[in-house]
Amino acid sequence: MRRILWFRRDLRVEDNPLLSLEGEVLPIFIFDTNILEKLSANDRRIGFIFNALIRLKTALQERGLDLAIFYGKPIDVFTLLLKQESFHEVCASGDYDSYARKRDRDVSLLLPFNYLNDTYIFKPDELLKNNGTPYLVFTPFYNRAKTLFRPEHMAESLPAKQTRIDFDCSVIHSIDRNKHTILPITLEAIGFFPQPLSEHQTLSPEEKLARFEDKLENYQRDRDFMALNATSWLGIDLRFGTISIRALLRWLMVQKQKGVDSEPFFRQLIFREFYAMLLYHFPHLEWKNFRYPFRGIENHEFYEAFCTGNTGIPIIDAGIRQLLESGEMHNRVRMICASFFTKNLLLPWQWGERFFAEHLMDYDAASNILSWQWCAGTGIDPQPYFRIFNPYIQSAKFDKNGLYTKTYLPEVRDIPTKFLSDEKSLINYPIQGYSHPIVNHKSSSTRALDYFKSELSKC
Repeated sequence: MRRILWFRRDLRVEDNPLLSLEGEVLPIFIFDTNILEKLSANDRRIGFIFNALIRLKTALQERGLDLAIFYGKPIDVFTLLLKQESFHEVCASGDYDSYARKRDRDVSLLLPFNYLNDTYIFKPDELLKNNGTPYLVFTPFYNRAKTLFRPEHMAESLPAKQTRIDFDCSVIHSIDRNKHTILPITLEAIGFFPQPLSEHQTLSPEEKLARFEDKLENYQRDRDFMALNATSWLGIDLRFGTISIRALLRWLMVQKQKGVDSEPFFRQLIFREFYAMLLYHFPHLEWKNFRYPFRGIENHEFYEAFCTGNTGIPIIDAGIRQLLESGEMHNRVRMICASFFTKNLLLPWQWGERFFAEHLMDYDAASNILSWQWCAGTGIDPQPYFRIFNPYIQSAKFDKNGLYTKTYLPEVRDIPTKFLSDEKSLINYPIQGYSHPIVNHKSSSTRALDYFKSELSKC
């Protein structure tokens, strides 16, 4: 059988179902211009992907294969390939956001599409209630996942005997409808420029796991403390598939056999599954509330202050500065920022989701969209709309010594730490060179609750 192996969110050779299919194969990767044209030329994620592709290409060559790289719209790429060669099917791992599903449907009209389950532990229809409907609450979903989880869910995909279909893999093939242009294999050739990557973005998944091993035992206790570096940093690897979810599960099993409590981390992986399943079954969640009519109030001045890290609330500004500087943001800070954005500033959650989508290195549509809806109180199984995080209390609790805040907010490095979580001091004693708080927590919370009640009364 002659197959196109379409690498997407699985940029590795280890434990890759694409390489377990015997026969003649053409491995490809497409720099999708439908996506790239919306990105800045300095988007550091494209550099990360490019580096991963070079490693993937080298690893495939060591197996007697290679990687053909394309730049263009997927439908144009497949149209060209089918004019040049005959194939029986295209194989790729599933992707569940609305654009990805439409893209794959369009390609399937040209060539039979063989979906492989690789990105997630479970297939999207595997964890359903007894009546065949999706779970809307996480805890029963989690319990069901633990009940159905089997060794097969972490079984390694072993390589099969594959032979390479002859194709020029020494260049990037730029395809624009019927126009075919040859480009060198460089980042600049597709309109992007190398950006500095953080230490965590340059480490291999294996190196990250080695560092995380000593932290796993206390993961549940430490993961919310921003300065402790107590998380795995594997979000970007799971996003782009430089590690397989099954390999991570096998690693967790080894830790469990050593007597380490791996359950809290496993629970976070199932949260990832939950959000992916929800977006698959409810694709309108990408832009529409699941519950409640809260639309937020458009305020471009507030939005600009938030997106530049100039709100005058130190923990918020530190998180945004970290995001803009590195494409990273601690998960607890993501929640604090999203709550502040949707409740204290009363901005539309879609604006905040889109801003995160532009900058997060580990951006995953399902996780980001559902997390924003959770914080806004509008999603499935959300945080109650009337619960509003106090950023000052969060700061005092999870960044007690101010180490995280002062790392990313140089304007406050010489300020006594206690002032960073003291709203009254920040309002009454302005810090030279630093923004004055744009809202008061208590009054903005009251305003939000009044708004929510008003909107509910219209229903």
